[in-house]
Amino acid sequence: MEQRKATISISAAGGTAGKGAKTYKLTLPSAWVNELGLNALHREVTLSFNGESITVSKSLLPSDFAAQKRALGHDVRRFQFYDSSRLCSTIYADFTDEMLLAENHIDDITKTAFGNNKLPSWADFQAFLQERCVPPSRAGIREYLETIGVAEYSPLEIIQKTAGRMAEDSQWIEMESMP
Repeated sequence: MEQRKATISISAAGGTAGKGAKTYKLTLPSAWVNELGLNALHREVTLSFNGESITVSKSLLPSDFAAQKRALGHDVRRFQFYDSSRLCSTIYADFTDEMLLAENHIDDITKTAFGNNKLPSWADFQAFLQERCVPPSRAGIREYLETIGVAEYSPLEIIQKTAGRMAEDSQWIEMESMP
């Protein structure tokens, strides 16, 4: 991996930013930008922060993300989230790296998997799966799990058996492993 030292440019933020807010900018080498396949028409990137470093990567379509991860031999699964027969969101989840990309197919955010959250985290995904299952504290949970053929409480296994259907809504999940 090539590395370079750089200085972050700091300036006052404009517009509706709060008093004392700052804008931080960084200049990237043209060779790196070209290598990523970025240009004036295609310049959307994803920033990732792990508490110690910031990574800049070209934004991928979710299906491209899945293909790239599968090429690396990762366990990638596709989750299609429906409201009745209407496809609302598609989620590609990499269970090897615990990363995901989601795309919404409708504008009504109340019917999508992650609402306004355009870049859900793995924790957001786990919470979404849990929301589509009976709560683990439910009375009679052992009997329920036995009835559906699940050995222990696992949102992923429960969704495989129930498609994430809940009594109070018409939403459900179709899950498949990516070949």
